[in-house]
Amino acid sequence: MASMDPRSNGCVAPLNERESSTNLEVGEVVEVQDDQSVVSLRSNDSDLQKKMMKKEEKKKGGWTNAIILLANQGLATLAFFGVGVNLVLFLTRVMGQGNAEAANNVSKWTGTVYMFSLVGAFLSDSYWGRYLTCTIFQVIFVIGVGLLSFVSWFFLIKPRGCGDGDLICNPASPLGVGIFYLSVYLVAFGYGGHQPTLATFGADQLDDDANSKAAFFSYFYFALNVGALFSNTILVYFEDKGLWTEGFLVSLGSAIVALAAFLAPTKQYRYVKPCGNPLPRVAQVFVATARKWSVVRPRNHQELYEVEGPESAIKGSRKIFHSTKFVFLDRAAVITENDRNGTRSNAWRLCSVTQVEEAKCVMKLLPIWLCTIIYSVIFTQMASLFVEQGDVMDAYVGKFHIPAASMSVFDILSVFISTGLYRHVIFPYVRPTELMRMGIGLIIGIMAMVAAGLTEIQRLKRIVPGQKESELSILWQIPQYVLVGASEVFMYVGQLEFFNGQAPDGLKNLGSSLCMASMALGNYVSSLMVNIVMAITKKGENSPGWIPENLNEGNMDRFYFLIAVLAAIDFVVYLIFAKWYQPISHDEESIKGGSGGNMKNVSESEQV
Repeated sequence: MASMDPRSNGCVAPLNERESSTNLEVGEVVEVQDDQSVVSLRSNDSDLQKKMMKKEEKKKGGWTNAIILLANQGLATLAFFGVGVNLVLFLTRVMGQGNAEAANNVSKWTGTVYMFSLVGAFLSDSYWGRYLTCTIFQVIFVIGVGLLSFVSWFFLIKPRGCGDGDLICNPASPLGVGIFYLSVYLVAFGYGGHQPTLATFGADQLDDDANSKAAFFSYFYFALNVGALFSNTILVYFEDKGLWTEGFLVSLGSAIVALAAFLAPTKQYRYVKPCGNPLPRVAQVFVATARKWSVVRPRNHQELYEVEGPESAIKGSRKIFHSTKFVFLDRAAVITENDRNGTRSNAWRLCSVTQVEEAKCVMKLLPIWLCTIIYSVIFTQMASLFVEQGDVMDAYVGKFHIPAASMSVFDILSVFISTGLYRHVIFPYVRPTELMRMGIGLIIGIMAMVAAGLTEIQRLKRIVPGQKESELSILWQIPQYVLVGASEVFMYVGQLEFFNGQAPDGLKNLGSSLCMASMALGNYVSSLMVNIVMAITKKGENSPGWIPENLNEGNMDRFYFLIAVLAAIDFVVYLIFAKWYQPISHDEESIKGGSGGNMKNVSESEQV
């Protein structure tokens, strides 16, 4: 059985070292005491000690810790949405930006939030581990919300109570503007960096049971919406009245409590060690493939190189079965004469099957992930154009005024109801795969855009000359919010389960972050689409474009219908890739201790 060489990045076991099961080096004595006997073992591997450590680690974690992490998610989300859900109105009312500029800035900021999830996932998988990553980024998040509360109090809300839609704020100083953008991007960095890692860390607390982890991801998204519910109702209402600083201070308090709750059970968490930087491992597969491009691949994949034993050559990662996709990469695992005659292992010439499959997994996930970006364009409209649309509608129900951003409460209620229906009504009888659920979510998202376009047509028909608000009630927006909420349960919860479950063990956080990265690119694509549409449709004063400063002069309905058409095309492409996709498969027999898995192992007695 080949052993691991620390010089090889933990990726390829050297072929020129022999192991002898009969000539073990003298190691420390490991004593195991039970009710009947004491057994002393001398082993350099300390297999028994490893089993004891794993057994002790199993005692930690559990649903109690998972629930604490769900509470942390709810509180952190309350703080985040206390900043983000009304940000577009803060930019227009307090910072003095126009509708298109504010919508673009919110899209860029939201996209940055989710792009930072990739940074957090990389640091967690490679170096810091999940607990430390969550801690550091949550501290940054608290600092960002605190700085935003400070700058709004002392620099931006002048005079007091401005930004309520009536009282105009004084122009902000360059220093105030600079601190404002620093604070909101610290919020983006902190929240985005810890979100995917928190989801994976929560799943780590549970045993390897698919149903338990599926339930956790559903509750994780549920907790996110519980936090958003408070922000989108209470906080939004006060911020709409000009109490912006007070709203940010509540968010700060929630962020601090979330951090304290996270740190409290530190000794009781179940920890998974980082697996090292995955970038060199993936790069090695492609370099080794290029070097062996002229090598003929064996017909029998069992002749490909794999290390012996239950563990793969990648630290902390299970072995992965050979797959039939991207078979050209199998050349990286072909053992050539040069490999056999080499004086030392070369990770850039020979990779194990598991390492090759890790690279394949990344390539197989990419097409599915790309198809989710258009859905994220649909989702991001809630934080930008939906709010601007509601701001020019009749927002009174009797004498009660409904802030435009508060309409997202119908999205949250829809998530609550849809999650309950799915978990307790649909799931016990029909268990659609994650890919099926994501497709259903995309269809419902298309329906949401059609509903938004129809609402805008009715709003434009009921414009009152010389008046900003249409006579159409803001309650007409309920269907589009409800449909988006229902689509989230299928699309985003399905994504969390799919990417986390299909990612290799050494890339679990990257898998969770792909969901947020999809949201990030969705925001950037939305911003790009707004710019392109305005550049094409704006032709002087007679044609102000689809999304002008005065929405009563535009045709925002056409923009919604454009998104719906693009999403329909995307759905067709998604169906093709979903049918093509081949799931990851772990070598369970090898994990159970069999050394004769389905791959050819390099013999201990081979001199290479």
